[in-house]
Amino acid sequence: MKTLVTGGAGFIGSHLVERLLKDGHEVVVLDNYSTGRIENLSHLIENPKLTVHEIDINDHAGILPLFKDVAWVFHIAALADIVPSIQHPVPYHRANVDGTVSVLEAARAAGVKRLVYAASSSCYGIPDEYPTAETAEMRPQYPYALTKRIGEECVMHWNQVYGLPTVSLRMFNVYGPRSRTSGTYGAVFGVFLAQKLAGAPFTVVGDGTQTRDFTYVTDVADAYVCAAQSELSGVTLNVGSGNTYSVNRLVELLEGPVTYIPKRPGEPDCTFADVSRIQTLLGWKAQVSFEDGVAKMLEHIDYWREAPVWSVEKISEATKDWFTYLGKSGE
Repeated sequence: MKTLVTGGAGFIGSHLVERLLKDGHEVVVLDNYSTGRIENLSHLIENPKLTVHEIDINDHAGILPLFKDVAWVFHIAALADIVPSIQHPVPYHRANVDGTVSVLEAARAAGVKRLVYAASSSCYGIPDEYPTAETAEMRPQYPYALTKRIGEECVMHWNQVYGLPTVSLRMFNVYGPRSRTSGTYGAVFGVFLAQKLAGAPFTVVGDGTQTRDFTYVTDVADAYVCAAQSELSGVTLNVGSGNTYSVNRLVELLEGPVTYIPKRPGEPDCTFADVSRIQTLLGWKAQVSFEDGVAKMLEHIDYWREAPVWSVEKISEATKDWFTYLGKSGE
């Protein structure tokens, strides 16, 4: 089929592009490289079934013709990270809400067979129950989470009003090769792997007993393909590993010294997806164990050689607005 991936030069997007090409599909990538990198597709760029367009999804007139004859749309393009969303909420709304509407309208005009949206488990905020089901209350704690949640509402609204076949996948703590290496302090794996290469201690938030539903990126790509192949429409599904792992376990697997930094307001002590719905409706289940996934990351550690190395002082400066706006002081 002819498929289209917004944000296809990003971390998750590039793995999905790789999977779609492997399955024999034609792939059109849209990316403005605000967070993605063309290098993420360098090993695929000679494939005659891949076409890459440098374009912003908010350029609606520009993207419309690129949806011609497309059967599946995977909408992954977004601005990520907590701190910059607190500092600059307007660009986040433009990218994650307005951009989503632009993509939805292009998909509707093209009559696509299915649109799969990259939603975020951050919409749950600090939930009452673990594992957390799709029916849990929405409690976004910061503008990134809010804009991804509003984007999901738009996706479901276009299904309801216009009959656009949509599936929304709420992702939990995705990790793997090609995860982001630069920009504002953020994803734990990028931070830790750059620190390991530099011989610096791992900066663990709080006491490290907090747990995360770390889900390997190829499993996530598989969930996207399963959703696109299905007949589901107007459905929201969690995508998680089926378990939750402590940050202390992560640093134990990575092996290295540790230093501790203050716990941050608005962060849950646990993320843990209830994956019973996706298992029932799609027959999907994560295949890569946490230990195997971390080992695969270490095999590709050179990818993070140019990434910024975060010290306690740099993190404190980078996250001060987090503490200012999300509650307590940085004690």
